[in-house]
Parts: sequence; structure tokens; C-alpha cells
Amino acid sequence: MKRLSYLASLVLLPLLSWTAAAAEQPGITDKEIKFGNIMPYSGPASALSVTGKVFSAYFDMINEKGGVQGRKLNMISLDDGFSPPKTVEATRRLVESDGVAFMFGTMGTAPSSATAKYLNGAKVPHLFLISSASKWNEPATQPWLMALPWAPNYMVEAGIEVRYALSKNPNARFAVLYQNDDAGKEYLRGVREALGADADKAIAMATSFEVADPTVDSQIITLASTKADVFLIYSVTPRACAQAIRKAQETGWRPMRFISSGCANKDTVMAPAGLDAAGGIMSVVALKPYMADSKDPGLVGYGDFMKARLPNVDPANFAAEYGYMVAQALVVVLEQCKNDLSRENIMAQAANLKGVALSVLLPGITLNTSATDYRPIKDGYMVEFRDGQFVVVSELLHGN
Repeated sequence: MKRLSYLASLVLLPLLSWTAAAAEQPGITDKEIKFGNIMPYSGPASALSVTGKVFSAYFDMINEKGGVQGRKLNMISLDDGFSPPKTVEATRRLVESDGVAFMFGTMGTAPSSATAKYLNGAKVPHLFLISSASKWNEPATQPWLMALPWAPNYMVEAGIEVRYALSKNPNARFAVLYQNDDAGKEYLRGVREALGADADKAIAMATSFEVADPTVDSQIITLASTKADVFLIYSVTPRACAQAIRKAQETGWRPMRFISSGCANKDTVMAPAGLDAAGGIMSVVALKPYMADSKDPGLVGYGDFMKARLPNVDPANFAAEYGYMVAQALVVVLEQCKNDLSRENIMAQAANLKGVALSVLLPGITLNTSATDYRPIKDGYMVEFRDGQFVVVSELLHGN
């Protein structure tokens, strides 16, 4: 009997030691992984909060199937109204009061920038924050922060658009509308770099707007007066994108038009702008354009998920499909962690994605990261809005 007790202790001791170690990790128990998220459920970018709703629905589905490594996913999602000071307040609450293991998928460049120093200094991972800014690919100085955008980063996206436009019209002149923040300025820098020595001559005009501006009508009237051949629209707020498309149409200006990938959304941008006005709009994407009659297994699975979990949200809403993809990616990272859910290993596994092919990514696009490269997506396809939906019109376009 004593020998049996001794053998039992040999089995139980490692298990007890592992359980105690797990309990020491913030937000981690043997039954739960608790993490934080911040979304603009109110304010000028509230239309994007559908991404957060998809996150919650997806993790509910995972939990119903047993969770990850037997642990349920507990995402605490707070509203910041797309206001960076509120993002800071909410992040501190999640880390210091709620004791989350990590932050996940905060919406927007400016909100994520406001918390970057705090999270990096505290060594709290922020996985797959929602921004295409190139600043998030700085593992040497910001090792705890990684974005997972819906397309290549802003500079790469701008370069792809410029090169595509020049392939159709080598002498094109460009007009640019951009959001007056770090992301918008980065997009403009990408345009200038792609044009190289000809930038000053090729850019007829570039003008900015503030996220809180009620309209961008005056900027569009001014840009239209240039009669530029190409109109590049950068914004993360659907309202500004829709207004820009509609007003340009009203002026009678008919350039080749590109819209930032974050606004390539029928539900929140194209329909409000007017489907006729939006016809011909192009964008760079990595996600498969959703079509209800698609036979693609990935899109069928996504469509079934939306019908079952969020029946009042249009599956063609780009922000919804994007949320589905990012939630899938987080589950991949947590599964790779196995039973080591320390903050260090969570970040290490996020930086160790190799050829991850998620169900709604377009062919040839996989997630790849390393300790020296935090860009999960580097390539994309050109899509055009035709007959009420986005259609792929190019081969795979590689970024740099």
C-alpha cells in the first residue's frame, strides 16, 4: 500500500506543480484563458465594432467544443469610443484590475499606439491588434506587440495600388485623401515612395481630414478640381470613405479610384455611398470576397457560422469576415502554446507562425511570422466592386 501511495505521488507531483505554475500566470487557470479586447462600440468608428461581436461569437463556439487544451476562452471586451485616452484607461483596467493574460485585437492605429509603451513596458502581449501600420513590425524595440491586418501594411498597400494604376496609365496623376493621423501619413508616405523621384510631379494634390469631421465634402471638391487620373482614399472610418465616394461622383469627376482595404465593405461603405457611385472602386485584400452562393468550403463554413451565431449581421460585411479570420488565428497561437501559457511563450508562438492557411484567406496567402518579422500578411489581390459585390481582378500581388 505504501508503494502504491509513493507511485501515485510520482504521478501527481508533476501535475500539481504544473497546475501551480499555471495559476501563477495572470489570467490563466487550469480551466480558463482570460484576455482583454477593446472595441469602438460607440463613437465615429462604431460600425467597425462588428469585429468584436464576431470575436465573442467565435470564442463561444470554441468553448462549446471544449475550449483550447481544455480551457475556456474568456474575452473581456470594453468600449473606448475610438478615443485613445479611453483606450489607455480601459487597457489599464483590463491588465491591472481584471488580470488578463494578454490583450487581443484592439481596434485602430491611434488607440493601439496610445497603449503601446505601457503594454510593452509591462511585458503584456498585445496579439493581433487591428492596424496595418508598419510600426508594429518592430520586434527589436516592441517585442510584445503584433498586428494582424486585413491586408499588407499601409505602405505596402499604397505601393501595390500605385503600381497597379501606373500599369494602366503610366502618365497618371494622383489625388490623395488621407486621415490625419499616423496611419494616414504612413499611407501617403507609401504613395510617395512608390512614385519615387516623380512623386512631386505625379501627385496633383494630397489633403487630409480629421476622424471627427462631420463631412469630407470640401476636401473632395478641392481634389476634384485637379482632374487627377487616380483618386486614392485612405480612411479607417466607413463614414468618411462613403462620403468621399459619393461626393466625387456628384462632382462629375471620374478617375480610377482606390479605397483603403479597411473600407472595402459593401454594407458600411458601398451601400451608403450608393451602389452606382461605388461601381469600379478597387482595393487590395487578402480575404476571400464573400458571396452567398459560393461553393468555397471556407466561405460556406463562415456563412453557416454567421447565420447561426449572428443572424442580424450581413456575412458580406468585411469587418465581420475579418473578425472571423483573426479569431481563428488566435486559436492557432493558443494551440501552439500547448500547456505553456506564460506571456513569454504566448508571444513566442505568435512569432512562430509557419504557413498558416486560414479558411477565409485567398489562395496563396498564409500567415508567416518569425522573431525578426512580425508581419503575418505580406501579399494581396486587387478586387473591384462590380454589380454589387467585390470581384478579384488580379493575380497574387506581392508586397516587399
